[in-house]
Amino acid sequence: MKHYAVFAVLLTIPMTWGQSSKIPRMPDERPDFQGVWDHPYVPDMSLDRQDQKGAGALPFSPAGADNFKNYDPAKFDYTGHCLPFGMMRSVNVGGYPIQIMQNAKYLAFLFEQSTWFHVVYIDGRGHPADVEPTWFGHSIGKFDGDTLVVDTVGFNGKTRLDTIGHPHSDKMHLIQTFRYTDPDHLAYEVTVDDPVYYTKPWKNQRVFTRMKPGQELIEYSCEENNRDFTQGHIK
Repeated sequence: MKHYAVFAVLLTIPMTWGQSSKIPRMPDERPDFQGVWDHPYVPDMSLDRQDQKGAGALPFSPAGADNFKNYDPAKFDYTGHCLPFGMMRSVNVGGYPIQIMQNAKYLAFLFEQSTWFHVVYIDGRGHPADVEPTWFGHSIGKFDGDTLVVDTVGFNGKTRLDTIGHPHSDKMHLIQTFRYTDPDHLAYEVTVDDPVYYTKPWKNQRVFTRMKPGQELIEYSCEENNRDFTQGHIK
């Protein structure tokens, strides 16, 4: 009998561990992605690329190769003029966390970088028939089991994917997925599908890490060429 008692106690231990590792959930049992998330700096999306051929040069079309070859940020980088980074460059920028807010109808990304935000509609709606082109695009989301799938179209084509300057057009279609690997880490994958600048879709992966309690977004202000206002030269 003593052996059976000891064996019963041992069986309860993994059950306790399993309960402590459960992911956060909303009242409707969907995964709860709310929190402040640190994410890696990805200045070059051709690295750590996940597709059939692995990391390396992106599958440029002739137009894409020509665009990237002739891009010189020393001559002009739109981010240096406080213009919106766009969806992918905001996700790729390092040192600035992202907060996720969520309810039954909406999921929102709050970017510390320049205090931008982006809303994802998770109430079952589709994209509008005529999408208004914007810097961050129009996003709808759905849950595939415990994976959030964010589908984004409607870009204005005025941004770059990363710091090094990989291009995208206004025809780009992004698919981003978010999935808990444990309560404090998200597996993130993005698929870039742009028939203008790339010959086929390609992917990139990384991990988001939940920031410690008490670590919150702080104010970020980009005011390029506004010193005349802030220093009182213009009244």
